[in-house]
Amino acid sequence: MSILKKLFGGGGNGAAKPSQAVAETVIDGVKVEATPIAEGGQFRLCALLSKEIGGEVKTHRLIRADVFANRDDAVEAAFRKAKRVLEEQGDSLFG
Repeated sequence: MSILKKLFGGGGNGAAKPSQAVAETVIDGVKVEATPIAEGGQFRLCALLSKEIGGEVKTHRLIRADVFANRDDAVEAAFRKAKRVLEEQGDSLFG
């Protein structure tokens, strides 16, 4: 595969693969599902945040540039980052 295809996303090798929730918790009434993304032998920090607001479930996907050597570290970091984001932005995150 040419270098240009690799740079601009033209290949399937090593591409990010969304993960199913591997762990979940509730932080300040928000369900947080850690969904690390397997990417090139590492795991990118990713989580799905969900909260019922006005009778409707609102969601926000939290993806960060942080990558980890193993899935468990990515899960722990996702919960820490979700807590920080919720403290900073609160319900406006879902608006």
